[in-house]
Order: sequence, then C-alpha cells, then structure tokens
Amino acid sequence: MIRQSRKLEHLKYSILLDDGPAAAGFTDFHLVHNCLPNLSWEDIEIATAIAAIPLSQPVIINAITGGAPDVTAINRMLAEFAHITGTAMAVGSQYSAIETPTEAESYKVVRELNPDGILFANLGAHASPEAAVCAVEMIGAQAIQIHLNAGQEIIMSEGDRNFTGYLANIEAIINKVNVPVIVKEVGCGIAREQAQALAGIGVAVIDVGGTGGTNFLAIEAARNQLTLSDEMLSWGIPTAISAVEVLAAIGENANVIISGGVRTPLDVAKALALGGRATAIAGPIVKVLSDKGIEGAVHWYQQFITDLKRYMLLVGACSIKDLSTIPIVVTGFSREWLTIRGINITQFAERKKNEESMA
Repeated sequence: MIRQSRKLEHLKYSILLDDGPAAAGFTDFHLVHNCLPNLSWEDIEIATAIAAIPLSQPVIINAITGGAPDVTAINRMLAEFAHITGTAMAVGSQYSAIETPTEAESYKVVRELNPDGILFANLGAHASPEAAVCAVEMIGAQAIQIHLNAGQEIIMSEGDRNFTGYLANIEAIINKVNVPVIVKEVGCGIAREQAQALAGIGVAVIDVGGTGGTNFLAIEAARNQLTLSDEMLSWGIPTAISAVEVLAAIGENANVIISGGVRTPLDVAKALALGGRATAIAGPIVKVLSDKGIEGAVHWYQQFITDLKRYMLLVGACSIKDLSTIPIVVTGFSREWLTIRGINITQFAERKKNEESMA
C-alpha cells in the first residue's frame, strides 16, 4: 500500500505544484528568423524517429503514473489521448506491478485502449534484466525507459539510498531485452560525462530530463511535509544546457529526447533545433486532461502542433531534420556554462540554413 499511496500522491502534486524553481533554460536559446523561408505550409512534415521507431510527431507523452487502482482512470485518459492524437506514450514505473502482479491492469489498459500505438515501458535502474523483460511484455512496448532519479529517492523517506552498480545493471538490461533501451533522468539532467558512459554501454536513446519541469524533489517534499531550500529544489542541469551537453558528448546523429520543462511549441522547436530527435512532456498533458477532458485536451494539442509548424515555417525548416540545421544564438547563463565547459556554441550561430535555396 505504501507504493500505491506514493503513486496517488505523485499524481496529486504533479497537478497542484508549479514547475521550477529552476528554469529549463530555453529562453537563452534564440532561433534566427528567416524572412525568405522558401517553402509552403503544405511542405512542413513533423514525422521523426527514435532508435528506428517511427513517430508521427516529435512530442512524446512522458512517464507520469500507474501502479494503483485509482490512477488507472488517468492512464485510460492518457491512452485515449495518445490514440486520438497519434502520440507515443511512456507509462510510469512498472515496478509495483512486478512486485504485485494484480496491479498490472493500470498499465495494461494503455495497450488495450491504444492497440497500435507506440508505447514505452518503464523501470528504475536497479531493476533486474528479467523484470525489464516482464515490463516490456506487460504492455507490448516498443522500447523501455530506464529512469535515473537519485535526487528524488534521497528526499523520499522510503526511497533508495544505494546507487552503486547502475551502469553495469543497465548494460545487463540492454543485453537481455529485445527492444531499444532509453535512459532518462527525472528532472536533474544528464551531463556529457554520464552521456558518454551510457552511450559506451550501448544505450540506444538518452532522454535528458533536465530541470525546469515537474519537480519531483518538490513533490517528495510535499508528500513528506519537508521544507527544502530553493537551492535544493533548484538542483540539477537546466534542460536546454543538458541537451547540448549530451549532444556534444555523443554526436549529432545520436538519438536524444529532450524533456524537462518543455512547455510551449517554441520550446519544442528550440529543442529539436538543438538536435533532439523528439521532445517529451507529461505534467501539462495531465493538467489539461484534468481541466478540459479528452476533447478539450485534443483541441489544445492540435493548436500546439499548429504553432510548432508555424515556428518551423518562420525559420525555413520543412522537417525535423531540417530544423536541426537552422542557426541558433546562445546567450546568458547558458552561454557562460557551455563556454566554461569547453563546448563550442558558435557552431549553432554559424549554421548556413537555406543558403543555396536563397540564391
């Protein structure tokens, strides 16, 4: 019952609490307007792919919940939303269903309502390879997320305190499952050193999961009635900076998902322009479903995608791949951080998008 209570409380506070206090960092990244885009609205294509898994659009519903009877209704709504909009969806950690198989229904319902959709399973990095296989089979997943959440765990009174051996265990999971493994952080970001280590053991996709979005440290503090300083609540790497760190470490052709405070169509455009293959959001979708229901949420999302296409036209990008070639100017704290870390940021500003087509 402890784990069920935790799932319910996580969902409650993800709706009640605001993002932050740390920012995602996207305001430091500026797309350069193209007054000669040389394309029409019909030219714009937003399909992409992650680890050879085709996605009809570059927004994924990220892991948020599952594992308790009372949250099954939320997963049903998310699954229906994913089915209608064609978005890929990750379920929340399935460890509770591994421990207590009767809880599997709150996850299986996602596949039942979205039989042909793209679904990602989810477990923590401590899970056994056998558990990972079970999680994939439980929902017929096309990939599995392995989440890293040391910051969250050390705030939880019942959380883990031993984080040794994770890299070796992730490698064992990779060798056991027959689907791509996505490693994601849960709100504190991934630096280039750890990105290199993860790529080195064969991780197919990295989801940066930086600061600026749903704050699981704040959620755990609220659950446990703790008072945490703003310094602690702001701990981590801003999402946009983490994205550049990861991409600098593992290369332009890497499969990277950018999540953590991605809140607007412009955030999505910037994330993809940095080199992400896709973005992921969770909290905003749960909130709009809660406020407006399925029909209202679908309308909201359709407008969201329309605005993304508008930004793509305004920079002259007809595809997600094309978007990653347009110039970006990096300013402020992000510029300072990345420069000090030895990452070349002028490469973004010096991109020569559409030079030939303008001639």
